[in-house]
Amino acid sequence: MHKVKMIASGRVQGVGFRWSVQFLAGEIGDIYGRVWNNEDGTVTILAQSEKSEKLSQFIQEVRKGPSRLSKLTYLDVQLANFSNYHDFKVQ
Repeated sequence: MHKVKMIASGRVQGVGFRWSVQFLAGEIGDIYGRVWNNEDGTVTILAQSEKSEKLSQFIQEVRKGPSRLSKLTYLDVQLANFSNYHDFKVQ
């Protein structure tokens, strides 16, 4: 299982960013995890997949900014270790 933790910075709250990330995960398929707003204005994404190419595609698409209203200025991506998810949800 391949797992990453991403912190998205920029205009990523109040613009549909989390919901777009959730939609993107479903569109790509085989991506599971969670996405939530942080108090500092960033958004955290935990994502996992059995297929590294799917996870790479997901990261690339998030970097582009999945919501038309969002403006991503920085995306920190780190390998992570967290419990397995079986769906993708907005928290």
